[in-house]
Amino acid sequence: MKNHKLTSLLFIAALLFINLTSCKKEEIIETVQAVAGKGSLKVELEHVWGMSNSTLFALDTFLVHPKTSDSLKFTKFKYYVSNVKLKMADGSYWIHPESYFLIDLSNPGTLDLNFTDIPVGIYTDLEFTLGVDSLRNVSGAQSGALAISNEMFWLWNSGYVMLKTEGTSPQSSDGTFVFHLGGFSGVNNIVTEQSLSLLTTPLTVTANNINMIHMQVNTSKLWHSSPSVSEINKIHMPGENAKNMALSFYNNNAFMIHHVE
Repeated sequence: MKNHKLTSLLFIAALLFINLTSCKKEEIIETVQAVAGKGSLKVELEHVWGMSNSTLFALDTFLVHPKTSDSLKFTKFKYYVSNVKLKMADGSYWIHPESYFLIDLSNPGTLDLNFTDIPVGIYTDLEFTLGVDSLRNVSGAQSGALAISNEMFWLWNSGYVMLKTEGTSPQSSDGTFVFHLGGFSGVNNIVTEQSLSLLTTPLTVTANNINMIHMQVNTSKLWHSSPSVSEINKIHMPGENAKNMALSFYNNNAFMIHHVE
C-alpha cells in the first residue's frame, strides 16, 4: 500500500513538473518573440530640382533646367515603384508582398510608402524596381496602383506607362511637352532595378516602432542626358527615345537616400 501511494505521489509530481516546464518553455518562447518582434517603415519621397537638389520640385510652376536651359511648367508627374525589398546585414532579404506603388505628385498621399511586419534587425540596402515587371504588364486588368483607371496603361499596347509627365514650355515647338515612357521587353525595356546603400546610416528596425527613410528624387534628371524639349517634346510609345529618357532619369542618381531615422 505504501509503495502504491509513493508511486502515485511520484506520478503526480512528475505531471506537475512537466506542466510547469511546458509553461516555462511557452513563456520563454513568448518572451523571445516579444523581444524579436516586428517594426514598420515609412519611405518619405521628396522631389527636388537642379544640380544641387536644393530646389523643391512643384507642379504648375516654371522651373529652368540647369543643362538645357528650358523653362518647364509641369502639370503632371507620375511613375511606378515596385518590388521593394530590404537587404539585411547578413545578406538575407525582407521582401514586401504585392509591392506596387504609383507615385503621383498631384496626390500627396502617394508620396509616403508605408511598410509593416518588418523583422527587427539592421538593414544595409534598399532595393526596388522603377516601373512594372513584365509579368504584371501582360496580366490584364488589375486593381489598386495597377488599375487601368489610373491612366497608366496602354490598352493598344498591353503594357504600363512607367513614367508620365506633361506640361508647357516656351522652348517647345507647340508650347507643350508630353512624355509617356514605357516598354518592358526586348531592346525597348526600360524597367530598371535600383539599389541604394544605407551603410552611411544603417536602418535599424526596432519592435513596435515606425522607422523612416527620407529619399530625394531629382526630377530634372530626365534631361540629364536627353535632349531639350526644343528637339523632342513628345514621346508616347516604346522606342529608343523613351528608353534614352528613362535611363537618363533612372541611371543618373535621380534617387538618393537623404537620411535615415
